[in-house]
Amino acid sequence: MTPMKTHQQKMQKIKQAIDKRIAKAQTQKGLVVLITGNGKGKSTSAFGTAARATGHGLKVKVCQFIKGSWDCGERDLLEAFDVEFSVMATGFTWDTQNKETDKAACLKVWQFAKKALTDKNVDMLILDELTYMLNFEYIDPQEVYDCLKNRPNHQHVIITGRGANKTLIELADTVSEINNIKHAFDAGIKAQVGLDY
Repeated sequence: MTPMKTHQQKMQKIKQAIDKRIAKAQTQKGLVVLITGNGKGKSTSAFGTAARATGHGLKVKVCQFIKGSWDCGERDLLEAFDVEFSVMATGFTWDTQNKETDKAACLKVWQFAKKALTDKNVDMLILDELTYMLNFEYIDPQEVYDCLKNRPNHQHVIITGRGANKTLIELADTVSEINNIKHAFDAGIKAQVGLDY
């Protein structure tokens, strides 16, 4: 048998297996996607998906926990396409060092999120850096889980942040962990416009 024929037979077997899985996957519903881990790219991935959804005409809303008031390229782009944002705008908790004001700012963004999680017109909600708010106990975790479980059936939710807890992992339909192999910051290179924010 020629190498070309061997390759063709191998690819046919792979195609048959994939076709069988595609035929079996017929359920359509809103998903909870969790992007966690210590590597770079969690929020970037969520915003890429938000851009994709917006491009398809879906209604997207975004909650940014932890993030500051500085320029955000993703926000500038998506707001131009009527994507509504709610941002804590307090900066990183290690900068503010004020639990009460951070918690109050978090709860304000969470109220926006809770409303979006009941809105049948919202197709996708991004909860950027939510894992920190759960770990710091700024929001009642059970309330978050209940809202996620009771949202409109078609609504997708993308959650980002390090240190996702076991309950959140179990609740999510898709979980991706981004690992840090190497990061420019460790070599003394600062965050750069257009690449990092």
